[in-house]
Amino acid sequence: MLSPCGVNCSGCKDFGKSCAGCRAIAGKVYWAKFAGSDVCPMYDCCINEKGLEHCGHCKKLPCQIYYATQDPSTTNQEHIDNIKQRVKLLKEMMSI
Repeated sequence: MLSPCGVNCSGCKDFGKSCAGCRAIAGKVYWAKFAGSDVCPMYDCCINEKGLEHCGHCKKLPCQIYYATQDPSTTNQEHIDNIKQRVKLLKEMMSI
């Protein structure tokens, strides 16, 4: 299962435990409160504001929200690598 921002939910440590996936919980991930919101900023922008199926449909991919939403347990390089992988997955979905 791929989230709107390109995260492979099944590979997430929280999937199936504290999270059923972004689509199932309407982007209301536990960590959103640390970003000052009730909803993930990427989910909110993509789904709620723009009405897109996923960020791959957005011309700004990857946008500033991707760069600003970093898991604090990752290094800057890991964060950039993660963004690249997610963008790649979303672009691959666009070509299917």
